[in-house]
Amino acid sequence: MAGVTSESLAAALLALEPKLADASLALPKDLFAILDTLDSNAGLRRALTDPARSGKDKTALVSALVAGKVSAQAETVFEGLVNARWSSARDIGDALETLAATSAIAVAEGQGDGSANLDALEEELFGFIRVVGSSHDLQRALDDAQATDQAKAALARKLVPGASEVSELLIRQAVLAPRGLKPTALVQRFVELVAKRQQRWIAYVSVTRDLSAEQLTRLAAGLNKLYGRDLKMNVNIDPTLVGGIRVVVGDEVVDATAATRLGELRRRLAG
Repeated sequence: MAGVTSESLAAALLALEPKLADASLALPKDLFAILDTLDSNAGLRRALTDPARSGKDKTALVSALVAGKVSAQAETVFEGLVNARWSSARDIGDALETLAATSAIAVAEGQGDGSANLDALEEELFGFIRVVGSSHDLQRALDDAQATDQAKAALARKLVPGASEVSELLIRQAVLAPRGLKPTALVQRFVELVAKRQQRWIAYVSVTRDLSAEQLTRLAAGLNKLYGRDLKMNVNIDPTLVGGIRVVVGDEVVDATAATRLGELRRRLAG
């Protein structure tokens, strides 16, 4: 993605995150539905990404397009995308697909044991990739332009028996709207988004010296309290580290520039 598009997508994902704590599958379903509308209308995509069109005009267009047809939450997410800047008209669709898939993945994450649920989701998606990748007949059936959406969706469900609702949604989207890709290639993209989400459950910790078992326990407790979930810790020794400790969880880095958070972690280590 070009720089401006990458920045807009990063901002959209950041704005989406607070909405995911209590999101249901209705959110990704609505976002995928909006994506289907965008993909079927090139003129609409150009209008929504036209830098010469005012934000007020774009907001009015969004309201006319989706108000009352999707949830207020989905409309807000879409409106945020429309008011961002994109390098090309197609980029807004790619971003919407990423937000929809991320929302679905977050729903799976929030169902019980978040990390384990993400592992299960990843395995189900990989299962679809393995089964389809090993059969030319299945690949042809899923690519068949004459086959109905209903037939393709029914076939996809049979390929991953017992799959969760989230897996079914993502696989169905890949089969019915691959957007120029093979269904397995789009599912692979969704797997990559699952892997990115999994990083939120791993704390990569760098410290200047070895920590005792007691210090590791206190550090784990501090990180779990800080992030509100039980993290897996991966500890690395770096004697050159400035500030004594550096923590990376997902896209967030806590280092010497984050004095308050580091101070709390140091106090926990010191007991």
